[in-house]
Amino acid sequence: MPDGVQRGPAMVRRGVVTVPNVITLCRLCIVPLAVWLVLRRDLQWASAVFIGAGLSDAIDGWLARRGAFSQLGAFLDPLADKILLTSMYIVLAAVGLLPDWLAILVVFRDLVIVGGVVLITLLGDSVVIAPMVISKLNTVLQLLLVALALSLAAFGLRAPLLMNALIVCVACTTLTSGVLYVRKGAKG
Repeated sequence: MPDGVQRGPAMVRRGVVTVPNVITLCRLCIVPLAVWLVLRRDLQWASAVFIGAGLSDAIDGWLARRGAFSQLGAFLDPLADKILLTSMYIVLAAVGLLPDWLAILVVFRDLVIVGGVVLITLLGDSVVIAPMVISKLNTVLQLLLVALALSLAAFGLRAPLLMNALIVCVACTTLTSGVLYVRKGAKG
């Protein structure tokens, strides 16, 4: 569910075609475009596409909290965010705009969390996924780092202190949230 909001069954809409779902699907569909633009080194357009994707995430979340919430959207929205961020971390590391180790850390954390959910489900237990505050902070910092890296590179600017500080913050929140999710999953 968006932002960990707990909703009762009466509040959940079962419709597939809601405005937030359409926005989320559009965000999913632009991931290949964003990756292609970075690989082509068309960083101004890549930056614009990524920032547009971030804004679309804010808009569909706002709409979902205002009554357009659906079960499909509760699944699609975080999936779209993960696919976008994972793709961007991999491609930005590949072209040298982000450190390789950070991309590996971000992707590995997500794989561990997804693997844990699959394992717990295969063992017959149900999994309730509610984002923790540290995880939300991590996502915001990851988004900011990608936007900053793209924007600085797009306009030939440098801000090494800001970039390094944000890289450290992303690494710390990624590690912390990963450890907390693993600990939470282990406790059952």
